[in-house]
Amino acid sequence: MKKLLLATASTALIAGMAQAEDVKLGVLLGFTGPLESISPDMAAAVDLAIAEVNDSGLFLDGSSTVSSVTADTGCVDANLAVASAERLITSDKVSGIVGGMCSGETTASLQNVALPNGVVMISPSATSPGLTTIEDNGLFFRTSPSDARQGQVMADILNDRGIKEVAVTYTNNDYGKGLADSFQSAFESSGGSVTINTAHEDGKADYSAEVGALASAGGEVLVVAGYVDQGGAGIVNGALDTGAFDTFMFPDGMVSDALEANFGDMVEGSFGQHPGNDSDGGAKFNEAGEAAGFAPTNAFAPESYDAAALILLAMQAAGSTDPQVYKDKVMEVANAPGEPILPGELGKALQILKDGGDVDFVGASAVELIGPGESAGNYREIEFKDGKMTTVGYR
Repeated sequence: MKKLLLATASTALIAGMAQAEDVKLGVLLGFTGPLESISPDMAAAVDLAIAEVNDSGLFLDGSSTVSSVTADTGCVDANLAVASAERLITSDKVSGIVGGMCSGETTASLQNVALPNGVVMISPSATSPGLTTIEDNGLFFRTSPSDARQGQVMADILNDRGIKEVAVTYTNNDYGKGLADSFQSAFESSGGSVTINTAHEDGKADYSAEVGALASAGGEVLVVAGYVDQGGAGIVNGALDTGAFDTFMFPDGMVSDALEANFGDMVEGSFGQHPGNDSDGGAKFNEAGEAAGFAPTNAFAPESYDAAALILLAMQAAGSTDPQVYKDKVMEVANAPGEPILPGELGKALQILKDGGDVDFVGASAVELIGPGESAGNYREIEFKDGKMTTVGYR
């Protein structure tokens, strides 16, 4: 009888251990390349969500934990992104991916790796309108709005400021062209004029030719749809050095602490926008991010927290880490009906889902997923005043 009891206890222990799982979440971002200055804060936001889930002790069977595995895309390097995604899925065995970061490499890693392997991707920052209609078998979502929305917001901001004529330069990739075309269509439809809409290449040492063409076309403002750590900065430097332009509009790829540090004193009155909101969730995320030691107001940090949270809550709702199972729960946990969930309340959400209830994850970016699983979109409008990047409103 004693031997039987020992055997039964041993069997129960082994069964309990088998249920415990270290769930790996891939973080596929451009840790090198034209947006490398904001990637660390995005990754830190993912880890903030993971820490909340782990601290609750309520994930799945209560003994499972989550860890992150990072991989670099170079932001604009499709080959690197594909190789990194393959490593995350086949070697690291991640159950979902926060990423990609930039639109072109996101498309490549989705089509070539995530889709064939049936793995969920939620991008916090890939904004190309082309991703709205991409074939994804229900595996791809994004917590940042499409640039079709950003283009309209840009037109609205310019119109509200009484600006009728602008020049446009964009980084020569899916993100840049998609945003530039969306903006031009919206601005011209509202009565504005685009004097030139031309591409620039990243990685050049000299942008004098590009700046010369922009200066010849003229405009009240230069719209720089580029990257703050790459060609966008080169264009701004060239325009300031030659006096071609002194007022700029900065879309989301340019808005970061690096923009203020490098140009704050030289671009007084310049303005722009990036995804952001003034919700209670945004304020709670800012407090938590500052306490954790990263910059929560940097572009796409809130959306990164939300992307990670949505994956983990969808797993909880499905009772499974299998992407083919939990993919159908992403839209459910992101939207009403259900208990509204803000940053800091992931433990509460896990308990509600465990008890069979519903949640409406509001998160840090007031996320609401529409259509094919993308954010409806809120934007923070910024302006440079006394060398500082200040918030002047939300749209």
